[in-house]
Amino acid sequence: MPPHVAVRAAAPYRGPGALPPEVPVEITTRLRPVRERRPGRTLAVAACAVLGFGLIGGALAGVWLAASEPGKPVEPVGYTEAKDLWHNAPVDTLFPRTLAGPGAGPGGADRTWTRIVVAPDAPCTPAVLAKGLRATVEPLGCERVLRATYTDATASSVITVGLVFTRADAATQRTLGQDLVVRLGTDVPPALAGTGTVAARFGAPQRAAWWLEAPADLPVVVSAVSGFADGRAVDGGPVPAAEAFGAHRTDATAQSGLGHEAKGITERFVRLLRTAATTAAKENAR
Repeated sequence: MPPHVAVRAAAPYRGPGALPPEVPVEITTRLRPVRERRPGRTLAVAACAVLGFGLIGGALAGVWLAASEPGKPVEPVGYTEAKDLWHNAPVDTLFPRTLAGPGAGPGGADRTWTRIVVAPDAPCTPAVLAKGLRATVEPLGCERVLRATYTDATASSVITVGLVFTRADAATQRTLGQDLVVRLGTDVPPALAGTGTVAARFGAPQRAAWWLEAPADLPVVVSAVSGFADGRAVDGGPVPAAEAFGAHRTDATAQSGLGHEAKGITERFVRLLRTAATTAAKENAR
């Protein structure tokens, strides 16, 4: 506190019927003399005020016009940063060593997955992308594909997660995810095996259930395909996750919850990517 400021004691309390001082002494100050007005300065201040309001109004109008202009939706936060996550983000951010899935199993059972295989990033080739998905994302500028395989807590099932990064603009991405699974109904993602792991025998015949998501706010397609860790071939072939856990199904894929696994882990990876993209955008804004 500056030494020249005097602190006065508060007025004593005079009972419930007493009124407080009309103007407390503590907040009064010596009046300063009013300077002579100068017309030139007044006009300059007025001009600056008008200019300032004009600039603010123009900026707001620009934002409103950009948001309302047909064909040019406002880009989601982190959308640009998400395009480069495949080489900017650490592998443990994109593919956590352990992934929790509360309520991701049949009947809302909890799931936990552990990463056992990570593949190097790869170009968009038939070896890492199913034919239909590749044909869908190539016109968008398919940038890179990242894959990893996880196993559940009992090591009885395995699941390969794929992250397909594209250069799609926000408007295109918003329409990409609509009915994507329906359009690619027989286009099952490839499995990623791992020598010396429980996924050593995870190949095309072992795929049981799969799922795809193309979130509207990220230039990425996330896929997951699940199967049994014991290497058994699946009768009838793989099916979309929503079909795998249908109420009418009593086969091994349905009873083991492999459909829940594929859909649940896909949804969690979408959330992970969204968080990573938002974090990158905040860091760039500093």
